[in-house]
Amino acid sequence: MSLWARIYEAITALARGEGLSAVFERLRTPPEQGVGFTIAVIALGAKLAKADGLVTRDEVTAFRQVFRIPEGEEKHAAHVFNLARQDVAGYEEYARKIRRMFGDDRREVLCDVLEGLFHIAMADGNYHPAEDRFLHRIAEIFGLEERRFRAIRARFVPEAERDPYEVLGVARGADMETVRAAWREQVRRNHPDRMLARGVPEEAVRLAQDRMAAINRAWEEIRKEAA
Repeated sequence: MSLWARIYEAITALARGEGLSAVFERLRTPPEQGVGFTIAVIALGAKLAKADGLVTRDEVTAFRQVFRIPEGEEKHAAHVFNLARQDVAGYEEYARKIRRMFGDDRREVLCDVLEGLFHIAMADGNYHPAEDRFLHRIAEIFGLEERRFRAIRARFVPEAERDPYEVLGVARGADMETVRAAWREQVRRNHPDRMLARGVPEEAVRLAQDRMAAINRAWEEIRKEAA
């Protein structure tokens, strides 16, 4: 059964009047966390798409870029998206459910969710202040540090202040041996295979590619600066 068919199966209870946030409670353990991750990004993304007051075709299309939705599976993704937009539950309630679903010991998955949301926010080429407030609040609810939020924002928003040291998680002025070790650790931790191991579905591999590109770019900037 495909990921999207499993997602559709997981949300059939919604047709019986159950709230989308309740679905998260049933997806807290493997092997269904890949389904949970995908629903989390789509559900919060649907709320995010309305944060600036306008749902654009670009934002809806962004889901296809993040998840590489196969032909014939669009109806399943669209169903989740539309239900999330119509659900009376607020995005903060969704975010709290998602944090409980993955647990505090799986912060990297929550970062993956946040990166998917940034991809959707930037799909129309604009980063609205309301979107920034929305994503910053999501990061707070997820328990992510401020520096982690700024680093993710810097990778997606061209005009955002960007510090390559912050991307690698080291203090500015750290010696090159420390920086190199941090870069290698980030590459190891964010390899697509590691993302798959922590429950991110293959359909979201685009997130891994974007993150690895940003990590390598930060390393090159610091290396050239030190040369």
